[in-house]
Amino acid sequence: MKLPRFFGRAAGVMALALVVSACAPAAAPTPPPVGEDDPPYIAIISKGWMHQFWQAVEQGALAEAERLGAEVSYEGPATEADIDDQLTMLRTAIDKNPDAICFAALDSMAAIPLLERAQAAGIPIIAFDSGVDSDIPLTTVATDNVAAAAVAADKMAELINEEGQVALVVHDMTSVTGITRRDGFVNRMAEAYPNVEIVAIEYGGGDPLRSADLARAIMAANPDLKGFFGANEGSAKGILTALRETGRENQIVAIGYDSGAQQITAIRDGVMAGAITQNPIGIGAKCVSAAMDAIAGETLPLFIDTGFFWYDRTNIDDPEIQAVLYQ
Repeated sequence: MKLPRFFGRAAGVMALALVVSACAPAAAPTPPPVGEDDPPYIAIISKGWMHQFWQAVEQGALAEAERLGAEVSYEGPATEADIDDQLTMLRTAIDKNPDAICFAALDSMAAIPLLERAQAAGIPIIAFDSGVDSDIPLTTVATDNVAAAAVAADKMAELINEEGQVALVVHDMTSVTGITRRDGFVNRMAEAYPNVEIVAIEYGGGDPLRSADLARAIMAANPDLKGFFGANEGSAKGILTALRETGRENQIVAIGYDSGAQQITAIRDGVMAGAITQNPIGIGAKCVSAAMDAIAGETLPLFIDTGFFWYDRTNIDDPEIQAVLYQ
């Protein structure tokens, strides 16, 4: 715990009361007034809000906070392309002097100066979903995305008989998840399936509409395309939309990431071959529990693996799969 907690927090709250009303937009949630007996306050900043994945992360975080007796705020930018907006949220959170911050970085480098400021203020940082290129976070709560994307590559190769052209639509090239899912898929194909050619890797910012445009352009440029890998929920949704609008459902193998209603329906209908599902509720819960451990001064492992599963029509109703899907 930082010292002196009460006086530092009270000063920060009074300063914010004078400044925020005059010049700051009404965006970030404000924690309740703090007293010596108040519960620990954890600020949680996700990569976005648009996708059901992030809403499931929030669900897990709020449930764990209630269980452990913590106060939390949860916010994220409108889209996963809004790096500057996310940095503003992080800056505002630091100004509120929370007991800990959970942060899922849109850009693995851009947030480092602010994280250094938080570290200097004695605020523990827990990275979740996407880490940063720094040792400032005490731990990273996330899926092993390299291993998960390699499984997606194995499934793709199997479904196209280990030969032919495939393409990727990825959410970004700046976050750890974008980089590791792309590289996990591409590297597995290169090392194990020499007759599979990756003809395109495009970045849609996790936006389903933009991802659909990219997928249509890829198909137009590569008429012999056999498979698509969508590296997050928004990318996968865009691929499904493009396949439907071009009449190429069931002609091109589609593999996705995460779940959500559209992917689940597509898998049940056989339009999408399958997907990697993470454990978003578990990610939210574990980032809060890790933050509480950090507040208590406990040593954390460098990485907390929240697990993943491959799911398709054959196992989508298995209890262990149903437990981690969201709609």
